[in-house]
Amino acid sequence: MNRKKRRYAMAARAAKAEATKARIRVSAMELYCQRPIEHFTLEEVAGRAGVAVRTVLRAYPSKDELVYAALDEMAAGGVYLKPTSPGDIKAGVSAFFDIYETVGDLVLQRLSDERRRPGLKPSLDQGRENHRDGVKVIFAPQLEQRRGAARAELFNMLVVMTDVYVWKLLRRDMALTRPAAEAIVGKMIFSIIERVNADGTDTLAELVGRRQPAA
Repeated sequence: MNRKKRRYAMAARAAKAEATKARIRVSAMELYCQRPIEHFTLEEVAGRAGVAVRTVLRAYPSKDELVYAALDEMAAGGVYLKPTSPGDIKAGVSAFFDIYETVGDLVLQRLSDERRRPGLKPSLDQGRENHRDGVKVIFAPQLEQRRGAARAELFNMLVVMTDVYVWKLLRRDMALTRPAAEAIVGKMIFSIIERVNADGTDTLAELVGRRQPAA
């Protein structure tokens, strides 16, 4: 075999090996989206990928390393907020829902595993930071109208109301349609923004206090 043919054969083997590893990672992610790491086996991963368990172990020494590699690959690919007009509440809520409808269940699975699997924390912390950055961009006009404590309070409320757990409550637990769920989140955000004064005197705590029945 001449040198050119040898290089071609080596490249073909490397490409085949990488394709096998990619298939293994996809199989692991499919299972991880359904249940925690400890509730599926490497045998199941291998079966889905169409390879032997020893092939999985040659590529990834442990199930945890396999799942972390698959998650890192997904994070590197990125799931980004679609561009929206700053301050457009309806479009902003829809942008967050686009992400949750795609990877929300996977994010929830990772969050439930966080305490048991410290290796997940760095990517989850990055996800939290990305979410906060998204809120700052989407609701920039509303935030810029406030200063100090009033701005910080509004920001925190927006972070909470656009969180994946709110999506879960509405879409998974209450089984609402996406338009109905988005409408609820949008109305909550609009209501808060309309009621919080720019000077910070009309805080959420004061609003709640004024609604309490008189003694």
